[in-house]
Amino acid sequence: MQNLVTVFGGSGFVGGQTVRALARAGWRIRVAVRNPNLAHAMRLHGDVGQIDVVQANVRNEASLNRALEGAQAAVNLVGILAETGRQGFQAVQAMGARHVANAARTQGVRRLVQMSAIGADPASEAKYARTKAEGEAAAREIFPDAVVVRPSIVFGPQDGFFNRFAAMAQVSPVLPLIGGGHTRFQPVFVGDVAKALALVTSAPESAGQTYELGGPGVFTFRELMEMMLAEIGKRRFLAPIPWPVAGLMGAAGDVAGALIAPPITADQVKLLRTDNVASGAYPGLAELGVTPTTLESVLPSYLYRYRRGGQYADQEDREFAVI
Repeated sequence: MQNLVTVFGGSGFVGGQTVRALARAGWRIRVAVRNPNLAHAMRLHGDVGQIDVVQANVRNEASLNRALEGAQAAVNLVGILAETGRQGFQAVQAMGARHVANAARTQGVRRLVQMSAIGADPASEAKYARTKAEGEAAAREIFPDAVVVRPSIVFGPQDGFFNRFAAMAQVSPVLPLIGGGHTRFQPVFVGDVAKALALVTSAPESAGQTYELGGPGVFTFRELMEMMLAEIGKRRFLAPIPWPVAGLMGAAGDVAGALIAPPITADQVKLLRTDNVASGAYPGLAELGVTPTTLESVLPSYLYRYRRGGQYADQEDREFAVI
């Protein structure tokens, strides 16, 4: 089909925005997800008939070939932050990327975009970062012109970072600062990431490139927690947690993960030992012509739900406590 792109993981937080951006750019889009019955709303992100939803699983190459039939481009956004059952880092982020690249090559796809992450490193102690790097390598081995996109933590209305800690602040008087809260991040707005993904899917000069996407500001974990608490008007203790204690918390989270979603895992503790900031060695948003959106301009648009009284609550009391 002419001008058709298949987006794997297109119903997720980044995926939904990416599908919208691709639709605005004129692509016909096939959203490939594990559970299509949960993604029916994706068709509303474009014009009538512009977006279709199909079943595919990155662990199953036959389903990937079906999803890519007739496509000119493929965008692989599939990734996980914690392992659950058969959804392991190696199966999803390393072998999954290999399977998508194999299917893309088999089906004659002309452009493959592989979502990775800043910090992807084959030598990392964290399985998340290590398998992200393995996924990049697999995609490039099979599809040399694959485009790799590495964002820092992505923020926006449905993000899993600020929403997670703001929800925690509703019930806990203490928020942990893993390793003292010194790890640095360069948060990037989900809308900017989506624009970048749509651009590199089309631009001939993006072939074979690696892009690092970071926002306009660099913040420590402590600074991000302070900003979040100020925005929701909560007073909470920010308690520095030494790395050995954090490791024990992560190990406990791994055990609890069989029953509930843990607050933190051992792998996430390892990941927090390394800054999550663009290296400057690769092009980013500026080279793509995307003006990065500031964190301060977006947080109020969705964190208001955690304030007492909601959107129109009195925001005079915006202090927090630190120990």
